[in-house]
Amino acid sequence: MHKKDDLCRREKKKEGAAMYREHTKTIKIGNQVIGGGHPVLIQSMTNTKTEDVAATVAQILTLEKAGCQIIRCAVPTMEAARALGEIKKQIHIPLVADIHFDYKLAIAAMKNGADKIRINPGNIGSRERIQAVVDVAKERRIPIRVGVNSGSLEKELVEKYHGVTAEGLVESALDKVKIIEDMGYDQLVISIKSSDVLMCAKAHELIAQKTDYPLHVGITEAGTLFSGNIKSAVGLGIILYQGIGDTIRVSLTGDPSEEVKSAKRILKTLGLRNGGIEVVSCPTCGRTQIDLIGLANKVEDMVQDIPLDIKVAVMGCVVNGPGEAKEADIGIAGGKGVGLLIKKGEIIKKVPEDQLLETLRDELLHWNA
Repeated sequence: MHKKDDLCRREKKKEGAAMYREHTKTIKIGNQVIGGGHPVLIQSMTNTKTEDVAATVAQILTLEKAGCQIIRCAVPTMEAARALGEIKKQIHIPLVADIHFDYKLAIAAMKNGADKIRINPGNIGSRERIQAVVDVAKERRIPIRVGVNSGSLEKELVEKYHGVTAEGLVESALDKVKIIEDMGYDQLVISIKSSDVLMCAKAHELIAQKTDYPLHVGITEAGTLFSGNIKSAVGLGIILYQGIGDTIRVSLTGDPSEEVKSAKRILKTLGLRNGGIEVVSCPTCGRTQIDLIGLANKVEDMVQDIPLDIKVAVMGCVVNGPGEAKEADIGIAGGKGVGLLIKKGEIIKKVPEDQLLETLRDELLHWNA
């Protein structure tokens, strides 16, 4: 194929895919709106005992500060469902109740202020029990997230598709959506998750062509901070780049704040979010005469609370540092006992190495002055 034709084909595909998010149904979740071209929102989940109101609120407030926009809490007991009411009074973002098996918990969660509930109709029980949940959701105009996971795909669909497949996940999700639609309710969000990155990506590509409901996207059980971030970045990158997805969660085994930080970086890298300082740094080489790894990490931590939309470069060598930092708004380069402050490739200040970090912070704090 001719290069120009190939480029046109890829651009058309990208334009078509981008229309998915613009044309998804608009759903209100507490004080947030998703779908219909609204920005992709970041979600996380608490790992405290929901019954422990103080611990759960403290974690949610920390997550809010990190940039979390929707929070989900497990509701395994009636005590947890009742705790939602007190939790909701003390936080500022929509609260989603995660329900499995017991329809009474879903009803109690909504009556105690949940802004959305996450259920799998397949494990809630009889049609009457699902109807009871839907009736309360409809009465209170509370959205329902219909969740399907590759680990719990119905036996008949596994047999039909000769294993767990993207096609099976999509069919399962749409079957469950239809159950709720037939009960007269359409305030729905769909999630289809798998720990298999490519299966998950394919499933989202398929379902985006079959429904206009907003999609919550994530790679489930992604793993530790290291492997989970890689899997999530690849999977979410593939899906979001096609214009698919309205909310996201980076599922990591560890501190939920790391999920939020990773989600923000993924969205910013894809051009789906502005704001926040982007730190770039060189990979180090034999010319490096400072602790560049430590310095870069300190810079990244330092800029978290500075509300600028700029790029900061951290370079390990005064020979190539200024040139390599040209694409950044500001940068620092370290040498033996000395450091340079650089703006747009021009050296503007030379300072002792131990003052480099503080000099950079002072420049950033007075950026608009």
